[in-house]
Amino acid sequence: MVAGIFRSLIIPSVLALLLQACASESYIVLLENPDGHTGAVTVSGAKGKQLIKTAGDGALLDGSQAPAPVAADKIRKDFGEAMAARPQIPKRFILYFQSDATLTIESEGQLPAIIAEAAGRPVVDVSVVGHTDTMGKADDNTALALVRATVVANLLKEKGMKYHDMTIESHGERNLLVPTPDEVYEPKNRRVEVSVR
Repeated sequence: MVAGIFRSLIIPSVLALLLQACASESYIVLLENPDGHTGAVTVSGAKGKQLIKTAGDGALLDGSQAPAPVAADKIRKDFGEAMAARPQIPKRFILYFQSDATLTIESEGQLPAIIAEAAGRPVVDVSVVGHTDTMGKADDNTALALVRATVVANLLKEKGMKYHDMTIESHGERNLLVPTPDEVYEPKNRRVEVSVR
């Protein structure tokens, strides 16, 4: 019987699964995240403390045994239902702009992929966040970033994106993708980040 799914609060890239079976001892298994990273988890129990840092390794919850590989078919058998119930990982897209509020041709070509990603999810929440480089006044950049985010949101709506909720916001010249001093023209900072979840 599946007792739950744990995520490490200290290392967010950790995904561990816990099993409480009637006929066997409880154990935890570390899985690779969808982005390919694997964190680590420490198991502390009455009989010891174990550090699991390799994807596919597991350890008993009482801490009595060192981590060891768990066969993929056993992981699927013991945790298949829990793994299937995990929510989809948000998908992030970065769209770049010319110096104004016009998307680059390459970025405009990404709009169908964003809409397709939303179509493949049961309940869609979309976040659209505008950014600028550091050219000009900060207040003007905040306004420009909001215009950029609104342009992208409107394009997605016009092209038929279906969603439950969409938030549109501006970060202006805060949260630069490429850190620069003031008054630096940086194309990668002129962007809108779209997150589909």
